[in-house]
Parts: sequence; C-alpha cells; structure tokens
Amino acid sequence: MSDLWAAVATQARGLSPLEVVAVVSAIAYLLLAIRQNIWCWLGAAISTVIYVYLFFDARLYMESALNLFYVAMAIYGWSVWYFGRSGDEELPVSVWGRNVHAIALASIVVASILSGYLLARYTDAAYPYIDSMTTWAAIWATFLVARKVLENWWYWLVIDAASIVIYWSRDLQLTALLFVAYVVMIPFGLIAWRRTWREQMA
Repeated sequence: MSDLWAAVATQARGLSPLEVVAVVSAIAYLLLAIRQNIWCWLGAAISTVIYVYLFFDARLYMESALNLFYVAMAIYGWSVWYFGRSGDEELPVSVWGRNVHAIALASIVVASILSGYLLARYTDAAYPYIDSMTTWAAIWATFLVARKVLENWWYWLVIDAASIVIYWSRDLQLTALLFVAYVVMIPFGLIAWRRTWREQMA
C-alpha cells in the first residue's frame, strides 16, 4: 500500500494540468449521470476531448479513438435526453431483454479479437486485446447510457475494473484512481436508476 501512495505522490508532483481537468470533468459527468442530470453530457464532452490526446500519447490507440466516439456520444446523449422529455418528465429509464445483451456481448468479443489482432500485428499498441475489449464494450455501454438503459451500469462495472489495471500500467495513475472512484460510485448509479425504473413501473 505504501508503494501505491508513493507512486501516486510521485505522479502528483508532475501532474499534467490536462489530466487534472479531464479527471474532474469525468467525475462531474458520473455524479450528474447518477442523478440523471442532462448536464452530465457537458462534463463528458470536456473530459473526452482531453483524453483523446492523453491516450494517444500513452499509445492506447483504441482508447484514444474511443474518446473521439465519446465526444460524438456526448452530443447524441444530450439530444436524446433533451428531446426525449415529455413536459416536465425526464426521459424514462428502460430495461432491455437478455437476447439483446447476448448479441451485443458476442459482437463485442468478435470485434475485440479482430481489432486486437490488427493492433498487435501492425502497431506498437499496449495491451491490444484488452484495450480492444474495453473499447468495444464501452461503445455499447455509452449507447445504453444515452438511451437511459438500466443495464449500462453492469457493463461499466466490468469495463472500469479492467481499465484500472491498463491505465496504471501506462503511468496514468490519476486516471487509474478515477476509475477506482468510478467502480465505487457505479453501485449508487445502479440503485438510483433501478429505483426510478421501479417507480415508473408502479
């Protein structure tokens, strides 16, 4: 544990201002998303624009490309949440069937194997297969958030846990700690959205 905090302290002394802004914006995004506040998408947009550069610099190319997608999804998510409202009622939380998720998971595995192979063969990417897996899964999970699908939280729990290891190994300790915070906060999002969904059903 002392080695962990020593590494964090070492990085803190030379923190990239960009990474600090990205982390703060990302935390704001998740806290607002848990509360189903539409302004979460602004935090997402700021954070992801910065991470496009940071991940490319760390040779996490799929993660960098993923954040380009996140920028577009921040715009899409805001528009869906805004135009999906009915008067004073927010866009409702929905639950999708198991068959949909089974197809999505199979597609994620296939896409990850293909892109992981290409990255391993033609680039100097770090962790090409794991990076691919978290990237394709995150694309799907982000779409679920934009559509306010309850199951998104389960995907993020797995994705963020894997991301902690990846980011720490690439000397993005502050970002790794961000994802530790994510893993801690995700259950609160799941509980809050499930409560909303049950109230809708009632």
